[in-house]
Order: sequence, then structure tokens, then C-alpha cells
Amino acid sequence: MEKKDLNKGNGWALIPFGVFILLFIGSGILTGDFYKMPVLVAVFAAILVALFMNRKTAFQTKLQQLTEGGGHSNIILMVIIFLLAGAFSTVAEGMGAVDSTVNLGLSVLPGNLLIVGLFIIACFISISMGTSVGTIVALAPVGMGIAEQTDVAVALTMGAIVSGAMFGDNLSIISDTTIAAVRTQGTEMKDKFKANFFIVLPAAIVTAVIFGVLTTDAASTLQEDHPFNIVKVLPYLGVLIFAIMGINVIYVLMGGIGFAGLIGLIMGDFSVMEFVTLVGDGFAGMQELALLVILLGGLVELIRQNGGIDFLLQKISRGAHSNRGGEFSIAGLVSAVNVSTANNTISIMTAGPLAKQISERFEIDSKRSASLLDIFSSSVQGLLPYGAQILSVAGVASLSPVSIVPYCFYPILLAISGLLAIVFRFPKFTVRN
Repeated sequence: MEKKDLNKGNGWALIPFGVFILLFIGSGILTGDFYKMPVLVAVFAAILVALFMNRKTAFQTKLQQLTEGGGHSNIILMVIIFLLAGAFSTVAEGMGAVDSTVNLGLSVLPGNLLIVGLFIIACFISISMGTSVGTIVALAPVGMGIAEQTDVAVALTMGAIVSGAMFGDNLSIISDTTIAAVRTQGTEMKDKFKANFFIVLPAAIVTAVIFGVLTTDAASTLQEDHPFNIVKVLPYLGVLIFAIMGINVIYVLMGGIGFAGLIGLIMGDFSVMEFVTLVGDGFAGMQELALLVILLGGLVELIRQNGGIDFLLQKISRGAHSNRGGEFSIAGLVSAVNVSTANNTISIMTAGPLAKQISERFEIDSKRSASLLDIFSSSVQGLLPYGAQILSVAGVASLSPVSIVPYCFYPILLAISGLLAIVFRFPKFTVRN
């Protein structure tokens, strides 16, 4: 792969993304309130800037690029998952699943292990469902319930949920990020899983220890009585079991909605029309997030068409001169694209082809490059205050997204573990001799 083969791109094409960051993050920093500037207004302003750039392209063509980006199959699939996850969360909460699950945890686990347990549960659900956002939306109300009945900060419980959700998003064999990483690098799913597992496991263990240390005194304010109905916990258990079986996440969430609705109807928690209303409320609660994902997809496509993504790819990859340097380039490449797109699946699909070229040039095993793509995209995604994951929990908890980021320990430790894996060349069997 020669440098001349890389499209130099156009750095000016990144201006719209700078506008978005300046309006959304900058206004929050200046005012101390990240809700002062609606995120949809910020991203729409960035889109307008992108539309009026590159005068060589007809305005109608740029509008078509915008709609094609927003209507990409991955974007629409994400929107569907958002809506179904929102409906499942609302229906499950309406029939008492959240309260029963929280009380079950409070009854079984010592108070100082509740947050550790929440993190581990999020790990299992996300690795089973293959979606971090679905996990977050389902567990965020549980985290709120735990925070209300203990002296643990809400931001800390939300950080535990995001941490566990990103564990599964990175490792699950049915995750769209994993599938994208494997496909772009031309490796096998099981090989990528093995290469990935020994890097992410230390980060997960240390994360659990940190949450345990930070919540050692949480039991002091727990109430004595925590009644629960095990039947009302079954929707969450059912979703987990069917996800483990490898059922498509769409089927899993639709089945979860139907199962929770059936239990609620049988136990008299709501009527048929109230069930329909809850589903509608769940959809409505995710509308802003769904629209944000669509607009961001369109913005990214405009930036890509104007050469912004190519510029990032060329700048980051040109410094690689060795096997280790190639791995650092892959890590930096997908991280930079993820910061620009706020979508780890899209970042992997965008950086994947060039990462494949880098891995071939420096003889990096394909399962190693796939693992690095997934690790660093997930670690960055779990720390973005404007990413779907943190925006989701921030919306449920009515907190500033930035206030949750410091408690997302797993993404931070995952990035550190990934860097150490590059520096110290572990696990050994993933490196081509």
C-alpha cells in the first residue's frame, strides 16, 4: 500500500462537525447546562453548513447525499432497535418488571455489591443481545431504582450500565460492530472472539473491582423490606435467554414486548388499550434519539462526500512504519472516525477497508486487526457525551451527559488494555509470525 494510493481528502470538509461540537459541547461548557442547546438544533446547524459547502456539487445532489446517509440500512436498523427497546422498557416498567427486578437485586445482593451486580448484569444482557443501546434502555430504569433506594449517585449507576453495555457490544458475536469488524477484515467470528476476549477480560475485572470499592458503604441506607414478584422478572430473563440462543435482536425485543404485555394483562396491571398506549409512549420516548441518529448519518455522509473522512484516514495512517506502528494506526484510525461519527458500527465500516490494507502491509493477523477495530471503536463510543449510549442514560436519569462520562470506567480501561496489548504484544497467538 503506497501513500500515493490514499486519497488525501479535504480537511475543510470537517468544519460542519466542528460546528456541531462547538454548539453542542461548547455551549454546555460555557453555560454549565448541556440542555441549553438542543442536540437536534446543533446537528441541523452542522448539516446546513455542510450543504452550503463544496459549490462544485449541485445543491440537489447534496440533498440526495444527505438523505442517503440518513437512510443507510444500518441507521434505519438502529432506529428500529431504538423504538423497540423503548417500547420494551416502557411496557416492562408498566407491568412492574423494573420494581420487581430492583427489589430482587436488593434482596439477594449485599448493598455494597449492587452496582457491581448491575455492571455484571449489563455485561450478560449486552453480550446476549448484541446491542449496547438496547441494554442501556432496558436497564437504565433499574439503575434509577437502585440509586433511589441507596446512597449511590445516579451518575455512578448510569456509568455502570454504560460500562456493562459496551462490554457486550464489543464482544458479542451477534453485535453489529463485531460483524462489521469481522467482515471488513476477512476473519472468522470465533477467531476474533478469542483474540478479543483476553484483552477485554482484564478491563472488565478491574472495572468490577472499582465499582465495588466505590460502593462499599452503599448498604447503610437500604430499606429492610423489598417485595418482588418473580413472574414480573421473567420478561428480562426471557430476553436474556433468547438472546443467548442467538435469536435476532429484533425478534428478541418484539418477543420481550409481547411477553411483558401478556404478563401485565394476565396480572391486571393494565388493559389492552393501556398496553398499546405504553408501546406508543415507548416509541415516543425514543423519537428524538432516532431522529438524531438519522441526521448524524446524513451529516457524516455529506462530510464523507466532501473528503473529510478520507482526510482523516490519510493523516492517521501515513505514520505507520512497523507492525506495532500499523496496529497503533488502526487504533487511531477507528478512534478518530468514531469521534467524528459518534457511531462505532459506521466507524468500523468506514475505517475497515483501510485497516485491512494496513494489516496486509505490516503482516498483522486479520483477527488481530478486527479485534483492534472493535476494541477502540467501543472504548471511544462509550465515552462520547454525544454518543447514543450516554445520551440514552442521560435522558432517563435527567443528567448532563458529561457528568456520566467520568464513571464509565470500562471504556477507559478497555482503551488502556488495548494500548497495552499493542505495546506488549499480547495475546501472543493473535500476532502473525
